[in-house]
Amino acid sequence: MKLKTCFLPILLSSILFACSTQTTVPPETVEQSAKPTPSQQQEQTEPTVLSTHVSVQWSDLTGWTEDDLRPAWQAFLQSCNALKRQQVWQEVCTAASSFMQADNNAGIRHFFEHHFVPYRIISHDGGGEGLVTGYYEPLLHGSRKPTARYRYPLYAAPDELLIVDLGDLYPELKDLRLRGRLEGRRVVPYYSRAEIMDNPAVLKGYELLWVDDEVELFFLQIQGSGRIQLDTGEIVKIGFAEQNGYPYNSIGRILVQQGELPLEKASMQGIKQWGQQNPGKLRSLLQQNARFVFFRELPGDLSGPIGALGVPLTAGRSIAIDPRSIPQGAPVFLATTWPNSSKPLNRLMVAQDTGGAIKGGIRADFFWGYGPEAGNQAGKMKQQGKMWVLMPSSYKAPQLTQQ
Repeated sequence: MKLKTCFLPILLSSILFACSTQTTVPPETVEQSAKPTPSQQQEQTEPTVLSTHVSVQWSDLTGWTEDDLRPAWQAFLQSCNALKRQQVWQEVCTAASSFMQADNNAGIRHFFEHHFVPYRIISHDGGGEGLVTGYYEPLLHGSRKPTARYRYPLYAAPDELLIVDLGDLYPELKDLRLRGRLEGRRVVPYYSRAEIMDNPAVLKGYELLWVDDEVELFFLQIQGSGRIQLDTGEIVKIGFAEQNGYPYNSIGRILVQQGELPLEKASMQGIKQWGQQNPGKLRSLLQQNARFVFFRELPGDLSGPIGALGVPLTAGRSIAIDPRSIPQGAPVFLATTWPNSSKPLNRLMVAQDTGGAIKGGIRADFFWGYGPEAGNQAGKMKQQGKMWVLMPSSYKAPQLTQQ
């Protein structure tokens, strides 16, 4: 939808808080120990430059020579399916497609060292570490028809949801999107989570599936993708389609602020347990996160959920990042620790996703994959980490400085 420039101030004044920097398929990070999410006002005052990229030696990458790069290589080839049409990636992706040593760890390491330059990411305030959380692909139980058991609907994106790319009007607003709906001749904010929960009729006809657990459905919206085992035995893969445009608000943080949970228990597992113990308070709590996610059914033969780059994610090797700091599709070496542990976790990852809560120069959401163990690791992960982005040797970007 194109809007005339003169109409923009009216639209901005009516739904400014529904402005988002997300692109295609943003999974939200899981509720991690009440990690804060910036408010819209804070997002407006963010520094223009989130990070500085400083070229370093390969020996500066913590654990680079110890990592088994073969899984990351396959993830990078997935990135090339989306990047190969971009000039900066054409040469290196062409070379990768003809590389004959995909099972040779030493050969893969030599490829990266020959074709890429590592850049250490430094935050706008000069810090060298940032937050690393985790997300995963959950399994829910559901049906294609509502029943007494399966009564919580997943919705497809409604036709009345308007999405305006502000960058089409003003280049300085690139990557900003505005979401709303028409009310007569006025553009107003789309329905919040509370409004949808209190009046499901506003989305009547857009029900995709029904599931049996309201809390699991809430966390499915946070993850952005998952699988539904139907009452027929069929397993359906679903992925992010759209969202209603509201800022993400951590219910874990709310529970801590209200004294309902101690900080160390405000993980996904802790919040689920709180919900089981406090069913009368649950609905009100969920409604305090106004953001609402819509889904679409995905082909069953996909190797993983589709990330913002438009390619399947790879368990243990894909991360969600802030694309204002790290180019989507780029290899990123991550030095962090295992969840709730001091054990080093140093791996070559690939930036293939984004998320509404993934904001900042040094910020990553680690994709753990599918199933209960992946959920256990994702729910506990809230670590500090260092990041290096690997860019093609021929790439000379003005924002990247050399020492």
